[in-house]
Formats: sequence, C-alpha cells, structure tokens
Amino acid sequence: MQEIARFRQLFLYDAWANREVLDSFRRAGSPPERSLKLISHIVGAEYVWFSRLNREKPPLAVWPGLSLEECDEYARELAKNWSAYLDRFAENELAEKVTYQNSKGESWTDTVGDILMHVIMHSAYHRGQVASDMRAGGHVPAYTDFIHAVRQKLVE
Repeated sequence: MQEIARFRQLFLYDAWANREVLDSFRRAGSPPERSLKLISHIVGAEYVWFSRLNREKPPLAVWPGLSLEECDEYARELAKNWSAYLDRFAENELAEKVTYQNSKGESWTDTVGDILMHVIMHSAYHRGQVASDMRAGGHVPAYTDFIHAVRQKLVE
C-alpha cells in the first residue's frame, strides 16, 4: 500500500474513532468533564496541525474547551478537510518540510509525513485517556481499536 493510501485509511479511522467517542458521550448522558476536555483537545490539536500544513491561522486553540455539540460539528468538518487534503496530495509531498511555531512559540521544521503520523498517534493516545476516564466514571467507553475498525470494514 502506498503511503498516501495508508494515510487516507488512517484518517478515515481517526474520523470514525472520534465519532465513536462522541457517540459514547451521548450514551453516557453526562460524560466526565475530563473526557470532554480531552476530545475537545483532540479536535483543537488536529485543527492546529491541519492549519500548520496549510500555512493558515487555526480556527481553534490547542485546548479549546468545546461543548459536545461543538466537538461533533468540528470533528465532522475536520474529517472532510483531511479527506480533501489527502485527495489532492502527491506521494512525493510527504517529504516536504513545514516550518511552524508550536504553542510555546518555538520554531520547528518537520516533514509532512511525520506531521500526519503525529496527528494520528496523538489523537489515538488521547482517545485512550478518554476511555480510561470514562471507565473510571462508571461509563462504557467507545471501542476504537484500529484493528476492530478494519475487521468490521468500518474503514478500508
């Protein structure tokens, strides 16, 4: 599988997993405050990275403090944005370098491919924290394992 095709699959997985988490919040009725804060961070951080790749000002902060409804709205828009971004992407562009400032004001340069992989891993890491937090609060967390999504043909 080419790298771009793999990233398309990973970002489909990411969008599905974020929706699953938001659906688990709805089933819980009132998810733990920390869980909502973490999914809000996932959405905000993805927007920050998307904006860095496009050399734009991000519409959200890294820790935006969104409501459940706002998270849902932004997550759906993000899924469309990532899909459109990857659809117009060429394999050789993964090695392109992007220079940006992080939230501490430090300047960094990374490849597009490394940034895309970071986005996927960062979001999965925090979804794991959400699952742990939901379980600790007596709720059933979303089942967002990548292999589950592939086996169930939820992403291809």
